[in-house]
Amino acid sequence: MDFFPFIRVEGLSAKEFRKQKIDILNFTAVIFTSRNSVDHFFRICEELKIKVSQDCKYFCNTEAIALYLQKFILYRKRKVFYGADGSTKSLLEVMNKHRDNEKFLFPSSDSQKKDIEEWLRANKCDYAAATLYKTVSNDVKDILASREYDMIVFFSPSGVKSLFENVPEFQQNGTRIGAFGPTTSAAVEQAGLRLDVKAPAPKAPSMVAALEQYLADLSKK
Repeated sequence: MDFFPFIRVEGLSAKEFRKQKIDILNFTAVIFTSRNSVDHFFRICEELKIKVSQDCKYFCNTEAIALYLQKFILYRKRKVFYGADGSTKSLLEVMNKHRDNEKFLFPSSDSQKKDIEEWLRANKCDYAAATLYKTVSNDVKDILASREYDMIVFFSPSGVKSLFENVPEFQQNGTRIGAFGPTTSAAVEQAGLRLDVKAPAPKAPSMVAALEQYLADLSKK
């Protein structure tokens, strides 16, 4: 088994961010959906010499991301909120209780899912979406050409896009394809590939569990 990331994350420069004409200090709450968004938000603040108010609230889709904030702020539960089960739905339920009193900033990448932004717009929230980093394809041509892989596993739609940017003529043939997450699974199928392993699933909450189940089923045949 080999691990080669098909994509990498690159932060926008302070100059590039300024072109979006967003004043971070005008917002009373920030929404984080990944550690990358946390890292690049505070990086931009540092580069622009912005000191975020201690009263700023933070809404995170998982407890892990909320706890990760301790690297950058004095963690206080009354200003850090997160969804009960790590889903976007649970995050939105928490945000719904504060939507009338906060001005939300939503830091994200250039390929961020739009569901949270759609909710903010539909509920007439005062918000702005700020692109702080972008997803870039890695050069994996030589890796893919060096040997034939029995399976390729993707963890984001950007990974599927990178595959075809590296090998536009890619033919699946006997190569099995795995995908983690509904949007990644959809990207695999939209690309015309056969999806062999899908996670999470009721009996396979992780990709490791899904692969173990798939291999166990193969051995029975």
